[in-house]
Amino acid sequence: MTYIVTLTPSQIAKNEPDWLITQRFTKALPTELDTSPEGTRLAFLVCDNRAGSSVGNGRKEFSERGRFIILVGSVLRINTVGPVDRSITIEPMRSCPEAVPLDGPEGILAALPSAHRAAVEQALSGSAGYCGTETWQALRAALRENHPELTPYIDWLLAQLNPVVFRPDDAADRAWQEQKDAADSLTRLTDFPHSSLAAWDRPLNRDDTYLAGLVPEPFEQSLIDHDVRAGLGNMSQLFDGWRRLSDVLCDIHVLEDSTGRRLEIVNVNATPVENRLGTDMIYYHHPTHSFVLVQYKRLDPRGKEYRVDKQLRGQMDRLEKVSQLSREPARPHEWRLARDSCFLKFAYWRDSATSSSDLAHGMYLPLSYARVLLDDDCTRGERGGRIISYERVGRYLVSSEFTDLVKLGMIGTVGTSVEQLRDLGLQRAREGYSVVMGLETSEETPRARTTRVRNRSSKNRPKVTSYSPPTAQEPLADVPDS
Repeated sequence: MTYIVTLTPSQIAKNEPDWLITQRFTKALPTELDTSPEGTRLAFLVCDNRAGSSVGNGRKEFSERGRFIILVGSVLRINTVGPVDRSITIEPMRSCPEAVPLDGPEGILAALPSAHRAAVEQALSGSAGYCGTETWQALRAALRENHPELTPYIDWLLAQLNPVVFRPDDAADRAWQEQKDAADSLTRLTDFPHSSLAAWDRPLNRDDTYLAGLVPEPFEQSLIDHDVRAGLGNMSQLFDGWRRLSDVLCDIHVLEDSTGRRLEIVNVNATPVENRLGTDMIYYHHPTHSFVLVQYKRLDPRGKEYRVDKQLRGQMDRLEKVSQLSREPARPHEWRLARDSCFLKFAYWRDSATSSSDLAHGMYLPLSYARVLLDDDCTRGERGGRIISYERVGRYLVSSEFTDLVKLGMIGTVGTSVEQLRDLGLQRAREGYSVVMGLETSEETPRARTTRVRNRSSKNRPKVTSYSPPTAQEPLADVPDS
């Protein structure tokens, strides 16, 4: 279904400030409306101002009579409110670059064949309606022809609504699957919307990074110009040089909110996918000079177990050296629950798993705890080998628990520099790992960070901009470590 939600100017004026922040709207459906999951699951929000009412907020479609498409989004889910009632949750939503008129000789309805025009009018006759596949195709063609500026928004939403199915027997798909989970984990750790990374298509080069396949989120050219003029920040220049290295594939994506808090995601591959050792996720919180590293290990999806070998033990030894970058805490916000800053995530995905925003199920094991497990009889197999599985590991962290500990600054290194992060990331990539690094910068104090993390309300959340910066032409600048 392609849904059309019709609202009055006063309803839009009341809700739009919240929509711009939450990018979400839940709309009750008429009881007789079909809620089949088939079709595009796009949603268009229409302002009906045929009565000529005035709201006085300066928007053109509120001062001119007629109906206008003003927002477009995707139907995240269909909700069951009661035994009969239904509603749809539209998320994410984006404002159209310009309001799209439906009526009049220049309107979209005039560009549709009569049968499809009647179907759209029927969908517009109530507060919510839908049109079928053939009508949607005609509507899409008319929008592309008459309002090409809307096409990138539609393509971005459709990429999210038609996720790629990862093939478990393909090394490239497995690598991208792990890198996707790492990138999505970074948005959880930083409270940025994961929808910004949800539109993805499989890259042509099997060795490419996951970020190379992102379908870019459209936003105003003025915002792009501003970011380019701002030089993209000193931190971007720190990693931008990797994109000019001959032996490295590197892609960068930036999420930034209106308060200036910023997450730069850097995805690096330096070896052919068939020789890849797995994926590392590294999250660095610049205000506290602290990072955590998570190395991915795949559990067998059926038995949900991992057979330990010499390679894993050697990798754990190298992670031990990474942990030694940390120093002793000297201030209250530097105290940690333990010295562990490196973790193993034993994760599993279902066969032919469709790409989604959900994180992979798995066990997060601190490195020191993993060593204790491998020295205990609980992990000893029948033939003397060591096995990691849910049945054999009595205690572990799940994604939500690990995320909360990181966000509250309870785990991670102490006193590590961003230069150490840069060196570590490139070293790990050249050792054979896919590396997904997240660098968070902000003016937040540790107390302000804790307050934000514990505030679960969606109200007053800052607006987020998502973009992939162009390659800088300037030489790398020094980055202060304070």
